[in-house]
Amino acid sequence: MAVFDLKQIVTERLGENYDLHEKYVNPTFVKVLRTIGFDKVYAKAKGQYLWDKDNNRYLDMLSGFGVFAIGRNRPEVAQAIRDVLDLDLPNMVQMDCSFLSGLLAEALVKHCPPHLNSVFFTNSGTEAVEACLKFSRAATGRNKLAYLDHGWHGLSLGSLSIMGNAEFREGFGEMLEGVCVPYGDLDALEKTLSKRDVAVLAVECIQGKGVRVPADDFLPAAQALCRKYGTLFFCDEVQTGYGRTGKFFAFEHWDLEPDLISTSKALSGGYVPVGAMITRRTIYQKVYHRMDRCFVHSSSFGRNNLGMAVGLATLHVLDEDKLVERSAAQGQQLMDGINQLRSKHEVLREARGKGSMIGIEFQEPKSLKLKLAWKMVHAANDGLFAQMVVMPLLQKYRIITQVSGNHGDVIRILPPFVITDEDIQYFVNALDDVLTECQNPLGPMWALGANLVKAALSNRQSTS
Repeated sequence: MAVFDLKQIVTERLGENYDLHEKYVNPTFVKVLRTIGFDKVYAKAKGQYLWDKDNNRYLDMLSGFGVFAIGRNRPEVAQAIRDVLDLDLPNMVQMDCSFLSGLLAEALVKHCPPHLNSVFFTNSGTEAVEACLKFSRAATGRNKLAYLDHGWHGLSLGSLSIMGNAEFREGFGEMLEGVCVPYGDLDALEKTLSKRDVAVLAVECIQGKGVRVPADDFLPAAQALCRKYGTLFFCDEVQTGYGRTGKFFAFEHWDLEPDLISTSKALSGGYVPVGAMITRRTIYQKVYHRMDRCFVHSSSFGRNNLGMAVGLATLHVLDEDKLVERSAAQGQQLMDGINQLRSKHEVLREARGKGSMIGIEFQEPKSLKLKLAWKMVHAANDGLFAQMVVMPLLQKYRIITQVSGNHGDVIRILPPFVITDEDIQYFVNALDDVLTECQNPLGPMWALGANLVKAALSNRQSTS
């Protein structure tokens, strides 16, 4: 009988990654990765670094869109998985109350303000958002949903209905009834809520797309309007939670009291998908208000032992190593270092954000030759300049970043909280070098831009 040997399979076939995905998964994504030079084959990971098959080391400033907040392959989390497997615990019995999910719910509630005292476990961030939407409709008896433009809440159908980036809804038919409110516009928000037919307002306290930080008074005023008109206030903490913004949850920056929050990403420790909705008990019981409705919203895998174990281990690491505080300190150091480059580079507008959630925004240069090159790139696609910066950061300096959405001149960086002072200086120096190359309109950076323009135009023609 043949023995299944995963290590042997990896040894023999690692490197076929892109061919396999091109044939069996998503060939369009493979084409994008090859076009922008991101078709690397990574073989090892630890902390804030990855290594490719040739043992070249890369600094990960994206951390899986925030998943690897505590770093990759954290030994304490790996040990928790081994412990669960060694214990042979009963798992997903369904008609029981699993022990580890009770422990993780207890641990999460301890990190929340007292009114957030009830937890529903999910497998992902978008599932946690779905739970928040369903529970809000059950609690209020209202159907309509409100959300902010440019907001990101996930790609399942309910989450997509409150997506503030319209291009992601294209082609998927009718959504749930939702109202998009202009970001920062309190008058428009009050007009929307005053009809008293909106179940919930969904917000990212800091928007992931573009890393948009609101004015200091916007979110408290939005919460007050929700209270005034009986709308629930929902903070999506899927990306911003667990220290990403320098607070345990982003809503703490404004002393908010949301009725519901969704969480995921970093809670996984980078190992096992896990998410959670955390809400008020009164809202929770509006869903499970009779014995025959005890299973009316459920998930087969939501309380699985591996997901619960990694969540417990991750919370332990965050607390024990004071990584939330470290996120605040290292993120501020990183932003300060980038902003010091503005005097040297007219194309650099600012680095902004909170904690280790940072957006680097570029702007149209003033010098004539650079302005012409800038306009050429933007005529093809308004996100190409940021991609021109991302690509040499990877190819020349082995730093992993990515553009913040399809539109706009912003790079989003979400480094693991364990980055060192040396990592920060290396990133700042690399960005300085790349932007210095941008100052020559006949140099390799703008030649790269011209190639991206050709690829964008070719793609546009092939899909028209």
